[in-house]
Amino acid sequence: MALSELDVGDEADQCIDNCFEAVQAAEYCADQCADEGEEMAKCIRLCRDVADIASTHARFMARNSNYSEELAEVCAGACEECAEECSRHDADHCQTCAEVLSECAESCRNMMA
Repeated sequence: MALSELDVGDEADQCIDNCFEAVQAAEYCADQCADEGEEMAKCIRLCRDVADIASTHARFMARNSNYSEELAEVCAGACEECAEECSRHDADHCQTCAEVLSECAESCRNMMA
């Protein structure tokens, strides 16, 4: 069975995809920032938080959990904070991460509506 065949709805399906993209972008950004020195510590911490929260949120949505709405709010907030931090850095991986996380935050906010 393909993910597209799950009965979670189009909006939730898109949010699940965005969350998994956020996980990938955040993990990659954190890994790349680790080589750039101590000044990137905040970026690394926020990226790691986003990766964990977005992964959890996607899994909860996939199983139609009653806690998805609360996690959507947490995920959106974490993505927004991390995107803001990443956008302050010139590195391509940070800029890409900021873009992906902004999309994920918007998708999570739409899930709350």
